[in-house]
Amino acid sequence: MDENKLQKLLQEMTLQEKIEQLVQLDSSFFDNDGVCTGPVEKFAMTEEQPYRVGSLLGVRGAAKIIDLQDRMMALQPHHIPALFMLDVIHGYQTIFPVPIAIGSSFNPELAEQVTAVAAREASAAGVQVTFSPMIDLVRDSRWGRCMEATGEDPWLNARMAEHMVRGFQGDNMARKGKMASCIKHFAAYGAVQAGRDYNVTELSEHTLLEDYLVSYRAAVKAGAAMVMTAFNTIDRKPCTTNRRLLRDILREDMGFDGVVISDFSALRETIVFGTSRDHADAARQGIVAGCDIEMMSECYLHHLEELIRTGEVSETMVDEAVMRILRLKNALGLFENPYKDASVEDEKRLIFCEEHQALSRSVAEECIVLLKNDGLLPLSDKQKIVVAGALAQDREITGSWALFADWNQTITMRKGIETLYPQADVTFFPSDNVTEDMLAAARTADVVILALGENQRSTGESQSKADISLSKEHTAMFEAVYAVNPRIVTVLFGGRPLAVPELAAKTSALVEAWLPGSCGCYALADILFGRVNPSGRLSMSMPYCTGQLPISYGANLTGRPKPEKDGFFAFTSNYLDAPNEPLYPFGYGLSYGEVSYSPVTLDSYILQKDGQITACVTMENRCELPVKEAVQLYLRDMHGSVIRPERELKGLQKVSLQPGESRQVTFVITEDMLRFYDADMHYVSEPGAFRLWIGHDSLTENSVDFILA
Repeated sequence: MDENKLQKLLQEMTLQEKIEQLVQLDSSFFDNDGVCTGPVEKFAMTEEQPYRVGSLLGVRGAAKIIDLQDRMMALQPHHIPALFMLDVIHGYQTIFPVPIAIGSSFNPELAEQVTAVAAREASAAGVQVTFSPMIDLVRDSRWGRCMEATGEDPWLNARMAEHMVRGFQGDNMARKGKMASCIKHFAAYGAVQAGRDYNVTELSEHTLLEDYLVSYRAAVKAGAAMVMTAFNTIDRKPCTTNRRLLRDILREDMGFDGVVISDFSALRETIVFGTSRDHADAARQGIVAGCDIEMMSECYLHHLEELIRTGEVSETMVDEAVMRILRLKNALGLFENPYKDASVEDEKRLIFCEEHQALSRSVAEECIVLLKNDGLLPLSDKQKIVVAGALAQDREITGSWALFADWNQTITMRKGIETLYPQADVTFFPSDNVTEDMLAAARTADVVILALGENQRSTGESQSKADISLSKEHTAMFEAVYAVNPRIVTVLFGGRPLAVPELAAKTSALVEAWLPGSCGCYALADILFGRVNPSGRLSMSMPYCTGQLPISYGANLTGRPKPEKDGFFAFTSNYLDAPNEPLYPFGYGLSYGEVSYSPVTLDSYILQKDGQITACVTMENRCELPVKEAVQLYLRDMHGSVIRPERELKGLQKVSLQPGESRQVTFVITEDMLRFYDADMHYVSEPGAFRLWIGHDSLTENSVDFILA
């Protein structure tokens, strides 16, 4: 349908019809046969009205969506198709590692493959829009939803965001196997105070613009069709009714012309915030701010018409919002094919197919991070091995948003080892109870593998924690085993970096497995036994203790830095009872062997404003296994009109090297990579000295200086 036809359709719609397009209901309104039986009275709706709303949340399954779409189009006066939306966060039914793990792959192209498969499965099940990716920057692992983010770094998050959007949407979301991407949560939801979900945020304008908005800007530029507002506040105004955020920053500055949707009942909750007097005031503020669709609350439904009649809201604002929704439906091809890709046959053929399972496994190979190894890994199938801990047999390591997965299909750590290494002498004690039998077996084992950490019920939305230490139960288990056999490999599961300094000091090897998805434990087994060389890098710093949070490798400089020595130093920025540094920093991760780097060289040591310089290193794989090395480029502005970060990631290449292979890696440095918001809030670069690092992680000392002329 062309633009003229869309405009004509809009002109023919009644005001009530238009308002109904701005309303989203969830699946609780309909039973399994698509009959409206839900909370109609609570929303004060007529019996037919739920069939006339513009979009539905949480309905899935090709047959159900085809049937429900038919009913809705029959009852909608202009037969406008509905949008069917769903949270497809890290897979639909083939589940991939959680996003914090995907970030740790340091491979944005891999993230694009993940979302492309998720789109293929979900669209076959009738879903047209996904509330994904979540691209909130997060530096506080108390926040349960950090498992949905790709990490603490603005540049890496931006690359992950744009690739994920492209994976979902491709270059034409109407094509088969593609769907619209709704990025969330706008904005800065990862900065909630005290790491507590649904809380407020307090950020300087510099921090908001330079750190937290970077990934959203990249996703908008990549063509994201929708944006979801955040539950938190920006500048003490709820995001859903924040006109400066939604109209000035998102639409005018970033150039976003797609659909904005609230999060679940977020518009109504501005009343609880105390910034809206009542439902009518919330409706007025929401539409004026630029929120197009109200998810699961009734402010627009019952009050917009009266607000327009009294002149408090212009009908033009409603028309603009409805037109954006109609354009999205048109971009998806729904006016020609209201079912999009919904197909019972394709569901059976695509969902959890062997090809998708294989990708789930190979993705996890790059997400799992080896944090410590005193030579105990890789294991040999000739060793006598004991595996202990309930998480070794727990299927609830699939991931916190594995809402539609068949958990019976999830490969556990035990299943992965037994399937791939049946000849190995492995005894399993899949319980967190320390028993005499377990300790007796551990005492005589060559190696003990302990599966510790958290399962998916302990991380995710509304799962914030005040203390991110290892549980007392798991700490006691580790200490009991350590007392009889210190040859321990600790495998940490979970969706957040935990603070485990005592365990890290004692264990012989430490592996961060995250929540690895449907087939990730095959990858874990292969890494433990050395068939796969680990290549994951932490996308979020692992703190030494909870009290360090929030923490980031790219912290701004202070006037009284702690000297680069161990211990406490009076009158410096220092803790009495803990180091300043995290236990393991952003970008950190080991492999089985060494990848060496030559010193960094530049083709010029002066960068002109309109020019470029090339930085170069030569790498050599000294491992006995092939390796995928995440080569990281960091920059630091040595002097600025405002304080600048100690270093910032500005480039990344994931390079595959065979044993003994050498390769030259180059990065191009341009002036735009050096820009920031100066003291007057102008986005500029300032001439002067810069330092450049290229190496294995954010601690690399392989540096060279240059000048911006």
